[in-house]
Amino acid sequence: MNKAIITVLGADKKGIIAAVSGYLAKNDINILDISQTIMANIFTMITMVDISEAAKPFDEIYDDLKKLGDELGVVIQIQLAEVFDAMHRI
Repeated sequence: MNKAIITVLGADKKGIIAAVSGYLAKNDINILDISQTIMANIFTMITMVDISEAAKPFDEIYDDLKKLGDELGVVIQIQLAEVFDAMHRI
């Protein structure tokens, strides 16, 4: 399994989860775990996904999610889980 972490941050509005999960489903990316919350009208979401059967290469997914974030007015980032884990080790 090839895991990645997707983070979404921005002003809360309708359709953010639908847009992100729709993109993932369309591109054969499976959601393994998801957590989201809204704090003082700021939407935050962290999603662990399996990209082993993704329809596109990682770099293209990265660019697509950045564009999707721009369209939604939020910041969407994706990192390979190994990179995310290494960056957040104490």
